[in-house]
Amino acid sequence: MTTHHCGAHSHASENHHDHSHAPSPEKLAAASSEKVAECPVMEGTPVIKAEAEQAGLYREYQGKRYWLCCEGCGPLFDASPEEYAHSG
Repeated sequence: MTTHHCGAHSHASENHHDHSHAPSPEKLAAASSEKVAECPVMEGTPVIKAEAEQAGLYREYQGKRYWLCCEGCGPLFDASPEEYAHSG
């Protein structure tokens, strides 16, 4: 089980559907599919690309951009990008 910390919250990968950093259903409905990505660290967690970029929640790896759902995902991606780069 992979666990990481987003602020004061701890998230386990099995509970990714309960992840509190996902955009609201209203925001997701308003965003086109090209504007939404999946967090590679917390698979299944949608990310609105523009919001992630504005917050600095993205990484570049091997010429591809990956958008992250929260600050806690950044260090995990940085530590092992090859583990997470298959997603997103």
